[in-house]
Amino acid sequence: MPLNFTVLSESSTTRARLGRLETTHGSVQTPVFMPVGTQATVKTMAPHELEDLGAEIILSNTYHLYLRPGSDVVAEAGGLHRFMNWNRPILTDSGGFQVFSLGPLRKITEEGVHFRSHLDGSKHFISPEKSMEIQMDLGADIIMAFDECAPYPADRDYVKESKDLTTRWAKRCQKAHTREDQALFGIVQGGMYHDLRRESALELMELDFPGYGIGGLSVGEPKDIMYEVLDDLIPVMPKDKPRYLMGVGSPDCLVEAVMRGVDMFDCVWPTRLARHGMVITRQGNMAIRNLPYARDFRPIEEDCRCYACRNFSRAYIRHLLKAGEVLGIRLTTIHNIAFLTRLMREIREAIAEDRLLEYSREFLGVFGAEK
Repeated sequence: MPLNFTVLSESSTTRARLGRLETTHGSVQTPVFMPVGTQATVKTMAPHELEDLGAEIILSNTYHLYLRPGSDVVAEAGGLHRFMNWNRPILTDSGGFQVFSLGPLRKITEEGVHFRSHLDGSKHFISPEKSMEIQMDLGADIIMAFDECAPYPADRDYVKESKDLTTRWAKRCQKAHTREDQALFGIVQGGMYHDLRRESALELMELDFPGYGIGGLSVGEPKDIMYEVLDDLIPVMPKDKPRYLMGVGSPDCLVEAVMRGVDMFDCVWPTRLARHGMVITRQGNMAIRNLPYARDFRPIEEDCRCYACRNFSRAYIRHLLKAGEVLGIRLTTIHNIAFLTRLMREIREAIAEDRLLEYSREFLGVFGAEK
């Protein structure tokens, strides 16, 4: 089996569960946040630094790697693990979200998506079969079925057609996927319509994927609506398969979604924040680029043991960012990834000790005010 998922314990007061995901390149403790390495690198970070921070699995992007350097180049290098010198598990998305984000540069048909590259305007076509071919070349441990991500808001008729297309494409992906060392996940769609979400989940469960992504959330809808969708959907999904909420990474959403039964997350949010001079703290996001920190010689967070906090002050990091020095972005990135990996570790400990509800109240009670 390319993937084995074991539920180790469950919360008595929430739907959260503690698990272990075993893949070809090692095991992953869940719930887990996956840093995003879009171009086969987590921006500014070396692989050993990610390991030091406790990252057990990362995500790379099929669409971007297809365009540059080309999945054939990665395959010739021995696959994504060797190409980027990362020996732990990797998940690749299908490329669907990126393609559909191109707007007028793409056209969706039953067969697949015709689109123009955002790099040079060249014409391309990705079908479910092509997505599988690319992802088999990349060689990630977990790969995703090609889906259509409906925008928010969208009317019911469009979302139903999109959901039905995603199911048909999932069947084609399953038929085209032949690598025995990879696990192929289906992706539940259905927009914000609870009945369509349930239909999508049940249709994909008939195909018996080893895991299921939840796509089409965190696409602009209010957080309360996302939580309502999860509340309705999660009870329908298999208890013995991992549940992966795609594109979600803010600390409050991670805590809330874990309590609803989600096992896996990814998002570019922490690294993107870092590049804009924002760091994550227990009290919320801190705009460390701002003037109030020019003479603040404390670490970003007193109780954080990441490299940035152990060695440098807010004032120094602000200086680097204002001066355009790359080290500044590296330090903010290190801290943000360290924050989320520590948060997930604390969540797992709270589930194991059956005190997640208390932990969530304490954490959410102070997090959220931007600084």
